[in-house]
Amino acid sequence: MSIVKSSPDASGNPVKLFFQEYGTGKPVIFIHGWPLNHEMWEYQLMELPKYNLRCIAYDRRGFGKSSRQWEKYDYDTLAEDLKAVIDTLNLEDVTLVGFSMGGGEIARYIGNYGTDRISKVVLISAVTPYMLKTEDNPEGVDKKNFDEMVEKLKADRPAFLAGFAKKFYGVNMITHPVSQEILDWNQAQCLNSSAKATIDCVRSFSATDFREDVTKIDVPTLIIHGDEDKTVPIAVSGDKTAALLPHATYLRYDNAPHGLFITEREKLNTDLINFINGQGSSIRTTQEQEQSYRTL
Repeated sequence: MSIVKSSPDASGNPVKLFFQEYGTGKPVIFIHGWPLNHEMWEYQLMELPKYNLRCIAYDRRGFGKSSRQWEKYDYDTLAEDLKAVIDTLNLEDVTLVGFSMGGGEIARYIGNYGTDRISKVVLISAVTPYMLKTEDNPEGVDKKNFDEMVEKLKADRPAFLAGFAKKFYGVNMITHPVSQEILDWNQAQCLNSSAKATIDCVRSFSATDFREDVTKIDVPTLIIHGDEDKTVPIAVSGDKTAALLPHATYLRYDNAPHGLFITEREKLNTDLINFINGQGSSIRTTQEQEQSYRTL
């Protein structure tokens, strides 16, 4: 097993972060979403190493094969874990790719530690810049929605997560963009995690304000979000993150749900390869995207 040790937990025991890596070349760190683990990146990890990319994917504490702590699932701690991965592997010129909750790790890492070792950033279906509805974030999601998630997780975690996955991938009475077997695989990943971590991370990704962190991202950035994302609504997340980073490249995927790493995997892989390797001719800028939106 490949293990990185992060700072000790409350009992003084070092936190062990499991990771896998494939390929050689430019380092790319993949940070998974909630409530999955690094295995969610299977379709990216099978393709990107073919393009001179060293792909590294790790399990967040409490998930997959990493240590399962009782506490410390706040974003400062999670960003410290990401730093432990970068420092232990002695990485430079790193591209960070974060999906959903993982986008928060990237923002907080840069907010706390800067971009000395970071060359590029990709935010996919990310929870940035701020999910929660507040007086100064009126378009956010009402806290009661997250409270209900927590209560359902406590009452019947397997049942809630099975239902959650259908919205995650856009499965409904009419459309079935993924197979039942994909849903089963997703459920297996979800249940291979600490219940405590699963619940605590809801509080973390829903209530953490990344607006100041996002403004500190000063490296080339690619933002990707599906316009049919019902899990992390694009108006609250992708659109607002792009507004805070006017020089970023912003790709809105038409009719794509939250879990576009599977439903749009070929398109996503192409965009990632082009962006990371500097072949940007096929990627439109934020301004070009906005012009196309106005014509709809």
